[in-house]
Amino acid sequence: KTQWYLDSGCSKHMTGDKSLFVKYESKEGGEVTFGDNAKGKIKGVGSIGNLKTSIHNVLFVDGLKHNLLSISQL
Repeated sequence: KTQWYLDSGCSKHMTGDKSLFVKYESKEGGEVTFGDNAKGKIKGVGSIGNLKTSIHNVLFVDGLKHNLLSISQL
């Protein structure tokens, strides 16, 4: 099972696991800044989910080790 964390400081949903996407579009350029001021490069955007539930506009961030759901985007 894939684990996701609810994050109140996160402005967008994001993951570092490209295999989770059911729909994906490459998007070179842009970055996200984490709480410790480290930066991650945005490599794409898409949708994750299954037949019952989908979440759209999820960022694929290179090297991100956790799956984050933005509370403000839910």
